[in-house]
Amino acid sequence: MKKTKASDSSRTTQAQKFKDAARELGCSEDEEAFDKALKKVVVVRPQTQPVKKQKR
Repeated sequence: MKKTKASDSSRTTQAQKFKDAARELGCSEDEEAFDKALKKVVVVRPQTQPVKKQKR
């Protein structure tokens, strides 16, 4: 039995359903809003200085 691919219209419909659900949940496509939310989750560690080798 062959699997058939979904038609373009059903893909669009599924994509649209996903977008609608995301909007209902309060998701945003705004890059600034993403960066702000990301900063709440990610902690940036300060960079450590590399250890210098001593000359002999």
